Amino acid sequence: MTFRLPPSQVLSPLSFICCQLLPELWPTRSVSGTLCSWLSLTTGYGGLALFPTWLESAGLVEYGHTTVFKGLTESGLQYGIIPIMALIVIGGAFIKSVISGTVAKETTEATRAKGFAIFYGMVNIGAFSGKTIVKPLREALGNEGLITLNYFSASMTFLALIAIWFFYKSAQHSGEGKTFRQIWNALLKVCSNGRLIILILIITGFWMVQHQLYATMPKYVLRLAGEGASPSWYANVNPLVVVLCVNLVTQLMRHRTALTSMTVGMFIMPLSALCMASGNMLNPESTILTMHPVAFMMVVGIVFQGLAETFISPRFLEYFSLQAPKGEEGLYLGFSHLHSFLSSILGFGLSGYLLSKYCPDESLFATRSEWLAASSNAHYIWYYFAVIALASAIALIIYGQVVKRLDQAKA
Repeated sequence: MTFRLPPSQVLSPLSFICCQLLPELWPTRSVSGTLCSWLSLTTGYGGLALFPTWLESAGLVEYGHTTVFKGLTESGLQYGIIPIMALIVIGGAFIKSVISGTVAKETTEATRAKGFAIFYGMVNIGAFSGKTIVKPLREALGNEGLITLNYFSASMTFLALIAIWFFYKSAQHSGEGKTFRQIWNALLKVCSNGRLIILILIITGFWMVQHQLYATMPKYVLRLAGEGASPSWYANVNPLVVVLCVNLVTQLMRHRTALTSMTVGMFIMPLSALCMASGNMLNPESTILTMHPVAFMMVVGIVFQGLAETFISPRFLEYFSLQAPKGEEGLYLGFSHLHSFLSSILGFGLSGYLLSKYCPDESLFATRSEWLAASSNAHYIWYYFAVIALASAIALIIYGQVVKRLDQAKA
C-alpha cells in the first residue's frame, strides 16, 4: 500500500526552511524581500505555463481535455518541474512570513488582531477567487486549462511586483541589517522556546483536520455521492465563510485573549468533523436541497470549519508576534508556520491510510456490492479527525492554564 503526497507537500520542508531564514536575510520591511517573493512566484508560475507547452511542442505529451503521454513518463525531462515548483514554494514561504511580519510591525498591540484579521480575509479572497476560476476553466478546456491558468497567475503576481515597486513605502526599519550569525542565534532562540513549540504542536491538530478539505474530502465525496458532486465548489465554502466572518469574529472577541479565541475555535472543529461523518448515515437515496446527503453534510461541516478558522488563525499569528522581540517579528512568524509542515505530512499521510481502509476506490473491487460492503463505514474517517480536534482543544485549555500560572509566578 503506497501513499503519494502532492508536490506542494513533498516540498513543505523547503517551505518551512524558507519561512525561517529568508525573511531575515532580506528583512521583513525591506522592499527587496517583498520583491524577491513576487519575482520568485512570477517566475515559478510562468515556468508552470511555459515548461508543459515546451514539452508538448517536443512531442512528449499532448494536452486537451485529457492528457496523453507520448514518452514523457520515460524521459528525465519530467523532473524539470521540480525546480519550477521549488520557486513557487520559496515565493510562497517568503510571502507568508514577510507579509505577516509586516502586519506585526505596522500595527500596535491594540490593533494587531484587527490587522491580522484583515490580512487573513484578503488571503481568503484570493483562495475563493482561485477556486471559482479553476472549475469552469477546466470544464471548458480540460487539462489544457490548468496550463493556461498559470499565465493568469504569473500575470497577477507580476502586477503585485510592480505595485510593490511603485507604491510600497514604510518608515519601520527595526531589525534590518543583521549578520548571518545574528540571524542564526535568533533562530536557535526561537527553536528553544518551549512555550511556542508546544503551542505549534497543539495547533497542528487543528490544521491536520483543516487539510482534509483537500486531502480526504474530494475523494470521499466523489466516491460516496457520485461523480456529479462538485468538491471544488464545496471547498470554496471555507474561504467564503472566512471572508464574511473573520472581521466580525475578531471584533466580537477583541476583549478576549488570543488563547481564549483560539480555544473557542478549537472546540468548533470536532463539530465540523461530526457533521461531515453524519452524511453517510442518512438515506443515500434521498436529497437535501437537491444535494446528496453526503455532499450536503460535508458543506455544513465546511461551514463550521471556516468559522473555527476565523477564531483561530488571526489570533494565532497575533499571539506569536507578541512573543517576538522588536525587529524579529518576521523570524518568529516564519517559525509559526512549522504547523503547516507538520500538519501537511501527518494529515495527508493519515488521509491516504484512512481512505484506503474505509473508503477505497470502487475500481479495486470486482462488483459494486463488494465495494458497498467495504465502504459501509466510510464515515469512520471523520471520527478519527474529530478525536484529533477534541484532543487539541483540551490540550489548548491545559496549555492556557499552565501559561497563565507561569506568567503570574513571574509577575
